[in-house]
Amino acid sequence: MGVDKLATVRKLLAKAEGAATDAEAESYTAKAVELMARHGIDAALLAAAQPGRDEIGPLRVPLRDPYSAGKARLLGWTAAALGCRWVMHPAQGGRVAAVTVFGHAADRERVELLYTSLQLQATSQLVRLRPPLPGESVAAYRRSWLYGFAAEVHRRLVAAEGAAAEQAAERAAAGTTQPAHGQPVALVLAGRTERVESAFASAFPRLATARRTVLTGSGYAAGALAGERAELGRPAHVGGERRRAVRA
Repeated sequence: MGVDKLATVRKLLAKAEGAATDAEAESYTAKAVELMARHGIDAALLAAAQPGRDEIGPLRVPLRDPYSAGKARLLGWTAAALGCRWVMHPAQGGRVAAVTVFGHAADRERVELLYTSLQLQATSQLVRLRPPLPGESVAAYRRSWLYGFAAEVHRRLVAAEGAAAEQAAERAAAGTTQPAHGQPVALVLAGRTERVESAFASAFPRLATARRTVLTGSGYAAGALAGERAELGRPAHVGGERRRAVRA
């Protein structure tokens, strides 16, 4: 993201963290999410006008247990919502050693920022969670909670990206902005997606289909509610914490 936009996002989310009410916090958070989505559209239109500016490539993120599979899903679904593809690198015992995010540089940067924040938020909540049902496995409950958290975050990000694309198209139709080389916004975004898909297929030509996830815990609904409240894009407060979280 541009330095000015990133600074604005940080200010908005700092206000959200210090807000007196949940409604006030959500208002600041929603604005930050909107700004990040608009940046993604702006970057796409600028790249269309200046070929070679926003190169496609990989970002490999190492993961560690506990719940490495859930963290992989959170990272992957965040990446998918922001115009990237992703692939898991499995380890023994059902663990995930790493995830490679594949996409344009501007989108990989957005994914990294968001996942860092989301992973910290999810982890801080996971350690306090206990299942409400007597006898239910704590680990199973937490896995299903993390699944719900990731699913709701993905839904919110897809909605924000779609709204930003619609607004950009409306501005272009009204003549307040110029589409890249006269191309409609939808065509620019479709071409961007096609290029990522083609490059991803070339980079990973022999991908196996992942097995369907089967969860037994009852924490999905609670996780989805937490994902609905999550601060998308919140920066870490401690300088070194951000990079450590990406490697977690």
